[in-house]
Amino acid sequence: MQFVFASNNLNKIKEIQLLLLEEITILSLEDIGCFEEIPETASTIEGNAILKAKHVTEKYGYFCFADDTGLEVDALNGEPGVYSARYAGEQKNADDNMDKLLTNLADKKNRNAQFKTVICLNLNGNQHLFEGIIKGKIINEKRGTEGFGYDPIFIPNGYSKTFAEMPITEKSKISHRGLAVEKLINFLNKIELK
Repeated sequence: MQFVFASNNLNKIKEIQLLLLEEITILSLEDIGCFEEIPETASTIEGNAILKAKHVTEKYGYFCFADDTGLEVDALNGEPGVYSARYAGEQKNADDNMDKLLTNLADKKNRNAQFKTVICLNLNGNQHLFEGIIKGKIINEKRGTEGFGYDPIFIPNGYSKTFAEMPITEKSKISHRGLAVEKLINFLNKIELK
């Protein structure tokens, strides 16, 4: 069975493909000829996931799932949240985003944060949402070279390594995206895939 994963982020696609059932084939936006920028104009993480999945299903006719992820930092009232990818500007540069976050946290004692992923699945005319949250803290300096986004400055609760210091297979088992994908897989396992 084929699903479109509404993303051009090859890191995300690789991470999710590792977690999915073998009988499910994932197509990227490029695979279906979708080269336009899908608007992410919603005010919530859930809203952006819904927008992306709806765009692909309505325009291209595929079963589709889309995710949106945000890093929510307690001391910054949930920032960067829905703006995580473009926190430091439209260039969507991970180092710039981390630098801005670390600057904004410089005088804060509370370093608690959480990553939140919401996956929207459009299947057979129905919409389903799956959420994954991992709590942790923001450290003062970047550590590690794996992963992407804010991974070098985020340590999940109960661990001493940042996400960027973990092999992708270890991170995928505990990450926000991994938890949301696990819920998606459990759902797909319970239905008749046609």
